[in-house]
Amino acid sequence: MPEHHKLIIVGSGPAGLTAALYAGRASLEPIVFEGVQPGGQLTITTEVENFPGFPAGILGPELMDLMRQQAQRFGAKSLYKNITGVDLSVRPFALASDNEEYRADALIIATGASAKWMGLPSEKTYMGYGVSACATCDGFFFKNLEVIVVGGGDTAIEEATFLSKFAAKVSIVHRRDELRASKIMQEKAKKNPKIEFVWDSVIEEILGKEENGRKSVTGVRLKNTKTAQTSILKTDGVFMGIGHKPNTELFSGQLEMDSVGYLVTREKSTRTSVPGVFAAGDVADSVYRQAISAAGTGCMAAIDAERWLESRHD
Repeated sequence: MPEHHKLIIVGSGPAGLTAALYAGRASLEPIVFEGVQPGGQLTITTEVENFPGFPAGILGPELMDLMRQQAQRFGAKSLYKNITGVDLSVRPFALASDNEEYRADALIIATGASAKWMGLPSEKTYMGYGVSACATCDGFFFKNLEVIVVGGGDTAIEEATFLSKFAAKVSIVHRRDELRASKIMQEKAKKNPKIEFVWDSVIEEILGKEENGRKSVTGVRLKNTKTAQTSILKTDGVFMGIGHKPNTELFSGQLEMDSVGYLVTREKSTRTSVPGVFAAGDVADSVYRQAISAAGTGCMAAIDAERWLESRHD
């Protein structure tokens, strides 16, 4: 027999765990499927300085652990398993985790979005130590330093423009000789005295050092896509600007999504196209992608789910 629960939450970042906290306080006894990366993207973030309530900053994994403890205090239960299949056409909703089956009266999806990476081993080595995919999260750490942004679309230009508020110089590295970004974004970047362009180039390796147990980025090895020549470009940080991919493959064909794959929610709510299914955090947010905004929608999703469950019993 499948395990039956009032509410299942898929995802354990700020959205999922905040939803679990509010749902727990509402006596919904939520089950949180934390997946293979408990805590979401913040677990690979070193210092978090912009989450309210922590004036001295806090390590990403520590923040997520505190959120988890708080949710569990009110009855939320964490399962460190992946959801491998869902059927939203049946009631209660059917979920599978490998060979185990679960049923849920209501479902909150907080599976997040993953930054697109280049796939270099050195990228993983220096992730959180100079390599980032979020300028608004980490830009402040690069005040008066030199940074690189990888990409040529709107995401890259937005990241570069934001970083230019802090960095001494921002180099946009693009594999082609022209940008894919919108014309207005291109013009803005080209007029910015702090932004330079490195055309027809890809990063072959991120270079760095480790001193006193602390890693840092020192530069990148570039390869010219037309001549195949390599060169070294010194830098203090590397930001990925090649976009994000929402983790929604599991729900393809079952929930309304936009052209990129972000879940579409109804105005001023977390309701999706299927009644009883709610979306919170980066899985439905292509604009802000911040821990605090994800937590806010996690709260909303729990309240929406509680009210929906109550309405079915009126």
